[in-house]
Amino acid sequence: METSSKSTEGREVLPGTRPEGASNEHEAGQQVREMFTRIAPQYDFLNHFLSASFDRLWRRKTAKRFADILARPDAQVLDLCCGTGDLLLALARQASKSGQPAGASSKRYVGADFVLPMLAIAERKQRPNRAGVTFVAADALVLPFRSAGFDLVTTAFGFRNLANYESGLREIARVLRPGGKLGILEFCEPENGLLAALYRFYFTRVLPHIGGAVSGSREAYTYLPNSVRKFPQPKMLAKWMEQSGFRDVEFERWTCGIVALHSAVRR
Repeated sequence: METSSKSTEGREVLPGTRPEGASNEHEAGQQVREMFTRIAPQYDFLNHFLSASFDRLWRRKTAKRFADILARPDAQVLDLCCGTGDLLLALARQASKSGQPAGASSKRYVGADFVLPMLAIAERKQRPNRAGVTFVAADALVLPFRSAGFDLVTTAFGFRNLANYESGLREIARVLRPGGKLGILEFCEPENGLLAALYRFYFTRVLPHIGGAVSGSREAYTYLPNSVRKFPQPKMLAKWMEQSGFRDVEFERWTCGIVALHSAVRR
């Protein structure tokens, strides 16, 4: 697991993703953008196939956790690293169950990502009847939104791809209103010894072969298990969230501990 380090002032410095060959944040971000651009056409299929469609369940459960905010007639929601829009659309569907569809009143749902082919797919998904849902090209580390403008910020399986986790958390805190909520859904390695071994075997031996063969990018599906392995365990991420302007930080692990949903409130 990748861990934080100490600066000369003794302050904890948070890492970020570093794909193989990337020596700094700029190169890391560029490589991530290029990888996801290459796999965009097969991204949804592989997500569902490689997770046995559990990814759909995880997104629905995430949306339900924030049903109180989604039920508000004036809810302002941002989904970061939104990819092809599955979580944002799950949030909008949850809102409609409360009798408050995404386009109702002043409700606004925004998906942001810096991979344009992913956003193009997301746009096609939401065209039929998703009023109030928009997608914006944006870097999660430098968001083009005003401060304190959102009631809820979510991200699913994208936070670990940020080149700087501290910058990401602080930018999220900036765009959230005080009292607004954050939800981070991410993969994590199981704690059980045998299950962890099986998980690592699947992630490092099986997934790269299938993902690489279908997408044409073995690199991207080798990066995936490596990024999960280096990403902090839930307790460490919770600590970083508390250091970055959030309170009431909680997390719950699902599906034998292979994913975790962190939730928190902006101070």
